[in-house]
Amino acid sequence: GKRKGLSTSVMHDSDESEGSDILVRKVCAKRRCIMDEDESSEEQQPDKTCPTERNVLPTSRKQKVLAKLKELVRQSAARRSCSSANCEDSNSEATTEEEPLSQLPLTPSEGSETDSDSMKDFVVEEEENDDDDDIDNTEHVKISRCDHYVHFKRIVKAFLINAIDDSFLSSLYDGTRQKKYAQDMLLSLHYLDDRFIQPRLENLIGTSRWKGRYKERVDCYPDVRISSKNAENMSCQACELKRWCKFSVLLCGRLYNSKTLEVDDFMSDDKQVLKVGTVCANRTRVYHNLKHFKYKLYRDCSSVVDLDGVEDEPVKDTVERLLSHLEESGWIQKRYSDLEDYMEDADNFQEEK
Repeated sequence: GKRKGLSTSVMHDSDESEGSDILVRKVCAKRRCIMDEDESSEEQQPDKTCPTERNVLPTSRKQKVLAKLKELVRQSAARRSCSSANCEDSNSEATTEEEPLSQLPLTPSEGSETDSDSMKDFVVEEEENDDDDDIDNTEHVKISRCDHYVHFKRIVKAFLINAIDDSFLSSLYDGTRQKKYAQDMLLSLHYLDDRFIQPRLENLIGTSRWKGRYKERVDCYPDVRISSKNAENMSCQACELKRWCKFSVLLCGRLYNSKTLEVDDFMSDDKQVLKVGTVCANRTRVYHNLKHFKYKLYRDCSSVVDLDGVEDEPVKDTVERLLSHLEESGWIQKRYSDLEDYMEDADNFQEEK
């Protein structure tokens, strides 16, 4: 109410003095630039926004204003957002002519030109934002965008390299290797552990009644043989509950580091034989397959390198040649399918009653 009254009184003076036109239009333009967002509805109503000015202007002046407006539309600067600082620094004619800009229809060519420029600006901003997002993405997001098989193939390649140079994996984990190919391999190894294997192992343990000592034994020995024996009504050596136990679990093999896969020869011939019930035997098979999958895949890769027999060849060439052969023969796909089967077995394993 108060602001509207000021506008009306100044414009009334313009009827009496020709020179006051500039003053009147100056006030209107400044009101537009510093207008609060919640007042925009009032500004857009034609009956309440400086109606006297349009009626007082002669026809020739209106035509001049219209011509200048069209020229402004063609200028890219006039289409940019008008900050309050820019409005105050601009000359009185330019600020005046912005007042009725939104109320005048554009010609088809002007409209399309403005739209195309606006879309162009939007696309550029979106591309820049995408670049920023790529930089700021967490490792988790990067992982989710990459095909599972690509990760698996990288792991096979890393294992082939380590089978030739047994310090390669340890140099990945200790941060010595910083090149992109090495970082990609490390990312894929974390993916296998953190996304494929570990959550399923935790679920298998969380839904079981296994005792901690039995789990530790299954974790330590990379080889297992489960065979059927005569059933006995006894305490299951996995969950320690009374069961009809008819399965013998033989655990053996050398201890190894779960990251670098280096073996420990301490008590390499040690074995554990335990008698368990049906459910614990099945859970042992599913758990053990996943727990030691990575180590067994590495052993298979080492066997491929050992059987190759080619000497005096750069490591890179050897690895690329073997990797290409393993992929073409379906060897990599077969191992990947085995992993998928193991994961499905773990996902389908029912909670123990």
